[in-house]
Amino acid sequence: MTNFFETLIQEYYVDKESVYHTWFINNEERLKAFRTIRNGIKVVIADIEQDQFGVDFKGSSLETVITAISEQKQLFEGAAHAFYWKPKLRIPDIYENTANKKTFGRFLKKCLQYSNEKQLIDEILKLNNEQIKGLGPAVANILYFLHPTTFPPFNTAIVKGFNLLFNQKVKLGSWLEYLRMRDDILAFNSKHSTILSKDLGAIGGLLYEIGVGRIVINENFKNVLNDIEKREKTNLKRHLEVINDKKEDHSHTEMQFYLAKVGVAVGYKVWIAKNDHNRCWNNHLLGELSLKNLELEGDISPGVRETISLIDVLWINDSNKIVCAFEVEKSTSIYSGILRLFDLSLVMDNDCRFILIAPDKREREIKAQLLRPSFQHNHMCSIAYILFSDLRCDCEAMCKYGTNASVIDKISKTVASQSRVKNYD
Repeated sequence: MTNFFETLIQEYYVDKESVYHTWFINNEERLKAFRTIRNGIKVVIADIEQDQFGVDFKGSSLETVITAISEQKQLFEGAAHAFYWKPKLRIPDIYENTANKKTFGRFLKKCLQYSNEKQLIDEILKLNNEQIKGLGPAVANILYFLHPTTFPPFNTAIVKGFNLLFNQKVKLGSWLEYLRMRDDILAFNSKHSTILSKDLGAIGGLLYEIGVGRIVINENFKNVLNDIEKREKTNLKRHLEVINDKKEDHSHTEMQFYLAKVGVAVGYKVWIAKNDHNRCWNNHLLGELSLKNLELEGDISPGVRETISLIDVLWINDSNKIVCAFEVEKSTSIYSGILRLFDLSLVMDNDCRFILIAPDKREREIKAQLLRPSFQHNHMCSIAYILFSDLRCDCEAMCKYGTNASVIDKISKTVASQSRVKNYD
């Protein structure tokens, strides 16, 4: 049986279109998400404690967190559905019921504070005992981003894959069933620790692939044969997603190159996200345009420095202050990009430009995202945006005629509710 499991895991690893490759490894968006989501949860807790959370999922700080989770590829598609307020069913009952709302806030706060497994499990059991309608183990997707080596992701396909692989009958919607599933996943992960990651996202992806029928085993081959058309559609959809991701990565690298080129031309030091130093655009290595080491003024903690180092492009002046921070967005990450720039603004003590670089076809979405109620508060930084076509077209002109960061004003745009930052060092 051990050989069977090891063969299965290897099949999962060698499939270049599996969740393992498309989401789990070599994915800077996944790495960036952990801090973004953690900080978003802090806002949810504060809103609940200060009675500012509201009576609906839409427009709440919880929507901000769950949307950031939903953007994390196939494994978390549909993660938001369990949190939509369904008035007729009164679920999940954490919006209009003040006591339940406070209980949920305390639960999140404890899970944010604790790292001990027993304490975390105790908090889950306490929450379960409260019997809040509709507040089930879908919350485990939040816990995964807080404690990825302790809690596996959770959705219908993962549960289905688990039941097929281990011949179990775990049910959806029950915290106790989730914990039972979790125990078996941890035991399996430990037994195969030499080939599986401690991060439970890896095995979560394996179970997901079995659940949707992309990995065929004895226990699901009949379902796969009976639903061969659906499986072919699933594989085609995944294939197209991989192709689109590659195209987007190409455009992402192109935009980073233009931003770095302009930054150097107008007199700044440039930092390119450390994971992207080996990317090439037209035979130009991005790392050749970037500082080799990120040096910034002030006493910055290692965790914050790590986060800053993953921002797509930074322009830095001679005093080692960040003058402009750019996030280049792709098909699903405009929302997350706004959160990352806001996250960066919270640790900045000098004026800085925060700018999204996005595809032209998503301009309306950018405006709508920036106008979300959850981004309309006093602590929110001003975020401008630049379209791919404008940066591509005007790069050479900005290099030739620009003298400082104000050159960005020529092509950047803002939504009506946000003001521009005009102070450049």
